[in-house]
Amino acid sequence: MGDRARLDRRSLLAAAGGLAVAGIGVPVGVAATGDPPPVARGRRPISMAMHLHASFSEGVASYAAHLDQARRNAVDVIWWTDHDFRVAAHDHRRVVHFDGPEEAEGGLAWTWKESTEGALTASAADFVPAPHADDDPGRALRLTAAGAGTLWYAGKAWNWTHTGNISDTTLHLDVLPETAGPDATLVVEIALSHHPAGAGRPAGQLVLRYRLGAATEIRHRADGRHGTVDVPAPAGAWRRHTLDLLADVRRLWPDLVAGDNSLRGLRLGVQVAAGARGAYVVDRLVFDRARRAGQAGEELRAEVLRGYAGAYPGVTHHRAYEVSMVRHLNWFGGDQTLPRFPSPPYRDNDVGATERMVEFLHGHGGVVCWNHPLDVERRESLARLLVERHALGVDLIEIGREPVDDHLWAYDVAARNAVPVTAVGVTDDHDGTDWRAGRDRHVTYVWAASTGRDDLVAALRAGQAWFTDLARYRGALDLEIGGRSAMGAVLTTDAGDLTVRLRATDLPAGATLEVVTGAVDLAGVADPTPAIEIGQVPWRQLRQGWHDLPVSPGAGTYLRTQVRGRDGVVIGAGNPVWLLRQPPVRGIPPARRFSPRPSGKGTVVREPALRGGLQLFPRQRDAARRPRRPPVASRNARRPARLAGRGGPPVPAAVAGPGQLPARG
Repeated sequence: MGDRARLDRRSLLAAAGGLAVAGIGVPVGVAATGDPPPVARGRRPISMAMHLHASFSEGVASYAAHLDQARRNAVDVIWWTDHDFRVAAHDHRRVVHFDGPEEAEGGLAWTWKESTEGALTASAADFVPAPHADDDPGRALRLTAAGAGTLWYAGKAWNWTHTGNISDTTLHLDVLPETAGPDATLVVEIALSHHPAGAGRPAGQLVLRYRLGAATEIRHRADGRHGTVDVPAPAGAWRRHTLDLLADVRRLWPDLVAGDNSLRGLRLGVQVAAGARGAYVVDRLVFDRARRAGQAGEELRAEVLRGYAGAYPGVTHHRAYEVSMVRHLNWFGGDQTLPRFPSPPYRDNDVGATERMVEFLHGHGGVVCWNHPLDVERRESLARLLVERHALGVDLIEIGREPVDDHLWAYDVAARNAVPVTAVGVTDDHDGTDWRAGRDRHVTYVWAASTGRDDLVAALRAGQAWFTDLARYRGALDLEIGGRSAMGAVLTTDAGDLTVRLRATDLPAGATLEVVTGAVDLAGVADPTPAIEIGQVPWRQLRQGWHDLPVSPGAGTYLRTQVRGRDGVVIGAGNPVWLLRQPPVRGIPPARRFSPRPSGKGTVVREPALRGGLQLFPRQRDAARRPRRPPVASRNARRPARLAGRGGPPVPAAVAGPGQLPARG
């Protein structure tokens, strides 16, 4: 049968109903998004796509494409994490003067690339000193072609800084037709964004073409994903043509949110047919972006997204950013104030610069995630940074992305050193074509009362999260102590033994729930490696989605669960609970404090200590009365041990005591 995607939302909600725990409800100071407040329906698993780029970034995806993917994949929430400097179009290309095959603006290059298609008998592209536009001294580009086909010149700015949302963008191009006619036209082709199918149009990337020189009046026609605008261009005279991208998209495809398109690609070409010859001179291409100064780009993005209000009733979406001028950081919640950008917009990977940006973002509310942390680090150096620099001060880190095993390795080093940072999983999708087809295809779940932004941010801050492979596992994970959810919590306790209830629903056939337990010995950079053991609970042993596990905290322990498919690949992982004898040096973050006592409707107070007042399962009370067995030390275990406890098979003799995991410390 293999691992199968479990898209049965009813089974997830039923699992949530059986947890009998209160919502977390941690207050945070975040600004409203403009979305109506969702109705709270009790604490439940909510799935989120946490790292997506659409028409305000450099990829081909539209917001509509991602919304369609969310609906198809039963994902509840989308966070729009467009690059911050791209939302503002900071240092994006303004003018191309056609002075040569490469020209700089603000130190950033623009390059042209030539290609042909069809059966041309002759073609040429020359940068000529004359003729040129009256107010643009220098050179111009002459394109000539003959036969049947097209001579193309495709332009691209450094790091795709010619791309950007078209909502406020108008192009101006000076054109001199030298030899023109119905069979010899100049084509300005704009590759737009990918959209789902609609109104007789197949799914795919839209293409907008302006044909100059073939008609005596402006005409619009659409053929599926291709739209054409015929523009008069009399031969023998310079004319400045203004191309209003937004207005033309709106007229060609009236069913679309026209502003949900990016100027993804641009090329100019002379197109000829029936053996004709065409010749055109072009000069001074201007990108006129009217509404991007300062914070205006974010206001424009909000305006575009309002076009989808009510269009996808099963999907909630919130605006966020990928802060991109340091090591990339996703910022969820807060007041969405854009940071200052350097010119040119070069990324600074300095650790200190990233830490200062994290401080800035925290000053504006919300939570901060360290994105693709292995892009400039190896797992060993990442582990050192997590410990030495306390994860740069972030709240979350992308662990659910390839290579997952290396990310988890570094994460376990942080957990060993009581660095409580929430692990999340992502797609980082820029295309919107098929979330399941990408290299990274993880979604993050949280336990929350609603899909409202405040509830989701609070759950992330508290570590009430797990991630899964979108295509292979869609079940729910949790950890409970005393009948309350403890996932993400940092507990201090003097108990000799605790029972942790492991929650895991809808494991695919042949999959195994693994329990990762690690020493919290604060080894620091003297030993930046995991100190873990891995036990197993086969899917057949999970009775109604739970398993009770006795744990001896020893000098300090953390515990997390992960789901491994029958092929040995990790397809889901939850956040840990830390069981400590005393608080970490930096203290316990308020959102991660734990107490079994509910405080107010829909909240749980997490306090630093669990002592005599802890509600214990019967087995836990019995264990507390028994003399404590000597601990069995273990580090970097290679072989997974079978777990004992309710629903589990026998423990091998190497494990201390019947029904016990080896103690730590």
